[in-house]
Amino acid sequence: MIAAVNLSLQYGKRVLFDQVNIKFTEGNCYGVIGANGAGKSTFLKILSGDVDPTSGGVAIDPGKRMAVLKQNHFEFDETSVLETVMMGHSTLWKIMKEKDEIYAKPDFSEADGIKASELESVFAEMNGWNAESDAAALLSGLGIPESDHYLLLKELNGNQKVRVLLAQALYGNPDILILDEPTNDLDIHTVSWLEDFLLDFKNTVIVVSHDRHFLDTVCTHIVDIDFKAIKLYTGNYTFWYQSSQLALSQRSSSNKKAEEKKKELQEFIARFSANASKSKQATSRRKLLDKINIDDIQPSTRKYPGIIFQQLRTAGDQILQVENLSYKNNEKTLFKKLDFFVNKGDKIAFLSNDSLAISSLFQVLMGELTPATGEFKFGQTITKAYLPNDNSKFFQSDDNLIDWLRQFSDTEKDEAYIRGFLGKMLFTGEETFKKCSVLSGGEKVRCMVSRMMLASANLLILDEPTNHLDLESITAFNNSLKDFPGTVLFTSHDHEFTQTVANRIIEITPKGFIDKLVTYDEYISDDKITAQKEALYA
Repeated sequence: MIAAVNLSLQYGKRVLFDQVNIKFTEGNCYGVIGANGAGKSTFLKILSGDVDPTSGGVAIDPGKRMAVLKQNHFEFDETSVLETVMMGHSTLWKIMKEKDEIYAKPDFSEADGIKASELESVFAEMNGWNAESDAAALLSGLGIPESDHYLLLKELNGNQKVRVLLAQALYGNPDILILDEPTNDLDIHTVSWLEDFLLDFKNTVIVVSHDRHFLDTVCTHIVDIDFKAIKLYTGNYTFWYQSSQLALSQRSSSNKKAEEKKKELQEFIARFSANASKSKQATSRRKLLDKINIDDIQPSTRKYPGIIFQQLRTAGDQILQVENLSYKNNEKTLFKKLDFFVNKGDKIAFLSNDSLAISSLFQVLMGELTPATGEFKFGQTITKAYLPNDNSKFFQSDDNLIDWLRQFSDTEKDEAYIRGFLGKMLFTGEETFKKCSVLSGGEKVRCMVSRMMLASANLLILDEPTNHLDLESITAFNNSLKDFPGTVLFTSHDHEFTQTVANRIIEITPKGFIDKLVTYDEYISDDKITAQKEALYA
């Protein structure tokens, strides 16, 4: 068990959380959520001992070992991949090094022999003889081939480094596992592997993630950081979100009696519990939900952006025709001979092992890059709104947010009109006078979404739209696209986002492409499609 006891954190006059008392027990997985800047990552750093609280402390049961996903990707650059993973169990690693140093002595003494014997005994008790094979199995599960296990960490790319550091945290069956955004830079297969690993993990997991599908799959509890408090709720993210929204609607419904509200909540829990019985984590989660006290369900005080995409003009039947389209980047072929026709109302998710291929395709369609071969043609009625992955060129000036957004309005320039679009993305009051050059990553994306709403386009092109956004913005964005009557071309690493928006999948490989009229879950679970993909990536 690990517990926060009377924990408070304050920076100057700003209080992140105050007098927090919360216990994390064995066998449960806790998903920590909160708006950007609420203190999620800082809370994990306090639990791991990397940051000192203003007051209070953290209590851990004696003898329990904690492992933390490292965020410094350069710390182990001069260490081999396999050794980096084994260093995750610091006690075992120390014994291994001490043992090796004794055996390497040129003047090996009787005392050295006794010490080595003692170390060998402890080493065996800790299953040390399987240390390398266990580390190798973790690396292979996370997509690091055996041929890379003896390379130095600095020889790997950024995505591979993340996987090695994740393997380091998972190594050696820690009693408490702390993970800050573990799914970043992981593909769908590796995320699925991690989900299965954590479902089988019998100890305590505390995780921060913006991946709702991941949180729903692995979490037994949600830890919500909001308004200077940290509250613990039973269930996964979707249960927390839907139950808190139901409680919020009940609070605004003055004509309902308390008995009716209680019955409505009980029926909701029963329905959700029945659905939970079909999930990967069925048994434990259903038992937990059955024990929920109605009074524990509270309305969320979180604010959700008002993302509403409206079409100024409904598109005709001709949307987009792509013929024999290819593109090279420094002689590397990112895609070739793309042929597809976009139908009215299509919401197409583009997939690729190389995200640059999709970004380049979108830039070609927007006229920012010139294709090597082929052509494309939009219908005469099409109006486009584009959300690029890299938006830095849009924020070079010192304009305030009102003047920044005003430049993208072709007709209405009135300040109240412009403020309305900013307000939908939660920029209100004095915030609208911030200089656009000093915005955070999440604030820049929210500004870009304001710009898209202002365009009132009937075709949206979105390159990783959930990057830098908090869960509230991701949820609002997701819901808006489900309701959008126009056409959407997008790519996203967010499983839930892709599954609930896309009705068609196009996967791009250097050797060709796959085009299927299916949902995302249907696509990744189809054995025939998997075989086709393997052939194209071989």
